[in-house]
Amino acid sequence: MIRLLLVLFALVGFLIFSYPFLVAQVSLGKKDPHARDLETIKVVRSVFKVLLKLAGVTVTVKGAENIPEDTAVLYVGNHRSYFDIVMGYTTVPAPTGFIAKKEMIGIPLLSQWMVQMNCLFLDRSNIKEGLKTILTGIEKVKGGISMWIFPEGTKSEDPADLMEFREGSLKIAEKSGCPVIPVAITGTDDVFERHIPWIRKSHVIIEYGEPIYLKELPLDKKKFPGAYTREIISEMIKKQQQERAGK
Repeated sequence: MIRLLLVLFALVGFLIFSYPFLVAQVSLGKKDPHARDLETIKVVRSVFKVLLKLAGVTVTVKGAENIPEDTAVLYVGNHRSYFDIVMGYTTVPAPTGFIAKKEMIGIPLLSQWMVQMNCLFLDRSNIKEGLKTILTGIEKVKGGISMWIFPEGTKSEDPADLMEFREGSLKIAEKSGCPVIPVAITGTDDVFERHIPWIRKSHVIIEYGEPIYLKELPLDKKKFPGAYTREIISEMIKKQQQERAGK
């Protein structure tokens, strides 16, 4: 109960009292988008680290060296919890935008922060609008902003038994030529989703796999890159589960 209240107070307090800074970032973004990107991720990363500490979350990061330093990438990860996004922003090395469901647009202040963080809102029920979102994502990657997508489309029930990856979700990498970084996360659902509405301590493992260059894949795998990436992430998760179980 105490952890839940602390996290809520910290998050809501930040959203309210940071409004003047948010307005300033909007103005800065019109003059110098790159400076805005660096400032916003620095602030959000700091706030999210505080939230993790208040929630009692400890973190093990693996494979950070697999993330290229000289190019934007498409992070492709499994989805277990709202805390997956927190884990992403506290561990990526450069400005990154998440592709979120369109319903997030309706959340006051939070959605405005997401826009400043280069997040995009995807309407999966509208093919035309969904295509526009993907095209915007391609342009952001070409402009040096990495993107992060959850190809399952929603939070999965079984950590290792991932839902099918939508093949179109990797179009950003296919069209921009950027590398795909597979991401496996375990333990985030133990923080909140497994016992809503309480927040409990958890140890989270987040692992960044080796870059996948879609154009270099064999023909059979190039045809279904989503399925190929899904297999890699599933194997990473299984190893994490064994580690968490002490095997």
